[in-house]
Amino acid sequence: MNFKRLILGVAGVPLLSFAAVHGIDRNNLDTKVNPSDNFYLYACGGWMKNNPLTPEYSRFSTFDQLRENARVQLQDLITNLANNPESKIKGTNAQKVSDLYALGMDSVRLNKEGAQPLKPFIDKINGFSKENLAHLLAWMHTGVSSSFFSTGVGTDSKNSDRNILHISETGLGLGDRDYYLEENETNAKILAAYEKYVKKIMELVGYDAPSQQRVWDNVISIEREFAKNKMTREQRRNPQFRYNMRSIDQIKSDYNNIDWDTYLNGLGIGDVTEANVVSLNFMEFLNNFLPTLSEQQIKDYLIFDAVSDSSGLLSDDFQNANFEMFGKVMSGKEEQEPRWKRAMSIPNSMLGEAVGELYVNKYFPIENKEYMIGLVDNLRKALGKHIDNLVWMSDSTKQKAHEKLNTFTVKIGYPDKWKDYSEIIIDPEKSYMENVYNASVWYSQDNYKKLHKPVDKTEWHMTPQTVNAYYNPTTNEICFPAGILQAPYFDLTADDAQNYGAIGVVIGHEMTHGFDDQGRQFDKDGNLKDWWQPEDAERFTKLADALAEQFDKVEVAPGVFANGRFTLGENIADQGGLRVALTAYLDSVANKELTDIDGFSPLQRFYLAYANLWAGNIREEEILNRTKTDPHSLGENRVNVTLRNIEPFFEAFDIKEGDPMFRPTKERVVIW
Repeated sequence: MNFKRLILGVAGVPLLSFAAVHGIDRNNLDTKVNPSDNFYLYACGGWMKNNPLTPEYSRFSTFDQLRENARVQLQDLITNLANNPESKIKGTNAQKVSDLYALGMDSVRLNKEGAQPLKPFIDKINGFSKENLAHLLAWMHTGVSSSFFSTGVGTDSKNSDRNILHISETGLGLGDRDYYLEENETNAKILAAYEKYVKKIMELVGYDAPSQQRVWDNVISIEREFAKNKMTREQRRNPQFRYNMRSIDQIKSDYNNIDWDTYLNGLGIGDVTEANVVSLNFMEFLNNFLPTLSEQQIKDYLIFDAVSDSSGLLSDDFQNANFEMFGKVMSGKEEQEPRWKRAMSIPNSMLGEAVGELYVNKYFPIENKEYMIGLVDNLRKALGKHIDNLVWMSDSTKQKAHEKLNTFTVKIGYPDKWKDYSEIIIDPEKSYMENVYNASVWYSQDNYKKLHKPVDKTEWHMTPQTVNAYYNPTTNEICFPAGILQAPYFDLTADDAQNYGAIGVVIGHEMTHGFDDQGRQFDKDGNLKDWWQPEDAERFTKLADALAEQFDKVEVAPGVFANGRFTLGENIADQGGLRVALTAYLDSVANKELTDIDGFSPLQRFYLAYANLWAGNIREEEILNRTKTDPHSLGENRVNVTLRNIEPFFEAFDIKEGDPMFRPTKERVVIW
């Protein structure tokens, strides 16, 4: 018997669904907890108990569960390509994806090759002389690693129709500068493990003990200097601070210890006349620092960089060393992901849209896209209402805010045109690492070719199978790939209150990013331009500062507090998404009879669905790591801290003054 029938969903869009929509999954709840004491544990405690951390995870949440579901779907697609006749035809996407995956799965070959695929890279670095550093860096920056500094072509923040060259800071082996600069027990443990890691991978490429010690001494001394001079997390959030256009002649003059002519010609962009120097302080430091380094110090640092960046493409010894450092020590994982997951991540990223085309053909029905179109339209109207009702914003700024909102570009599911990978050659006769390196070179060249060309605003910055979403300020666009449009984030068999509380909040979240502390600095055309009246900006900043302080007060681990300034944009977007999605939901059911489902009112289902987005378990090591590196608040704080500012939430769960979840009116912060 066929139990499916058509029902009317958002904005009258016909949806294929089951005979009756379902309510909240009570298995997610911990009813022993009072929602007025800790709403997160009440809403998510059952899920947390039913999904304990397994050894391969440092964090596992509903978000990670979506990613795991997508991985299983992708595994099925990719492994079945081997049976597709097209995978036997050289040059087809099927051949490239299938062979690249097979190379990653061939542990026997990888272990037999050992460090051999790295030898040409090490020999090339060892063979350079200091006066040829610019030529070597140009080679490294087109496929090996972004050592000392990095360059790339991207949108001009003040003229969003054109592409320009950006010169940026280098990364750090440990990811964040504080690991090198803050002296505490945790960082001491991490640095000790890092020393062990550096020496181990250098041993694997044939360095004896004294040489390993020398490499470690040189790497840590160089990276410590980098850490001292890199931008802080908070500075990186300031788009004005990161925009510093300079002529190439001025760059040559200001940073004269780098041979820019040789470097830029090596990248194939010798005709460039200007560039954005993202971090003036870092480049000034680097210019003065480079002459103090010996040739041996430079070689050791560059070779370590190349080896470390390649460790996931080599034998088990390299992969195990990498996991021991970054999986176990820094994140608290107990065992490595199975090989199929590691192997699949390479074609899934390097040939992402080829895999994505397969994915949407099988797993993204047109009904999902139609429902999302209706949701987005309703959320846009609701955000417009919120702008109209702001008491802290003047009419003139409101008008420009509406202009920006009305020019949002919306991307749902997958791109209208697929990326062309015809120039990427995957040759199974070559090593895994060499194939990935050659693809990386193609990506670098493809990026540099965009210089002097207009920005392609149809380009997607996530693949369709990605479980995530984004707002891009320079194109003023919101994007929701097919991968995130799965239950519980998006569920056609759930009632609208739940979908608005889940994917509706995600939509509102991304829209609000256009008006958060960073996004608000870009106008409707995506240009970094002040469109605010000064008094409005002042009032916004005062509210944003108060919201940051709420999160600053949360102790995430003994003696460690959340960074409300670093997470400010995401926290503003969470709150805005919640408020706007509720307005959109209430508008969509105006004049309709609302009913309880399984004992929960529509408002309760809305807030429970939101909380369930962030249900998860996490290790303390990962809490500490994410507090330094992740601009998103921890899941519990995204729920409890954010909801304590929202009056309808208190009403939905009868939360009163004196309850731990209650926040007095004068202490609440409402921005959008």
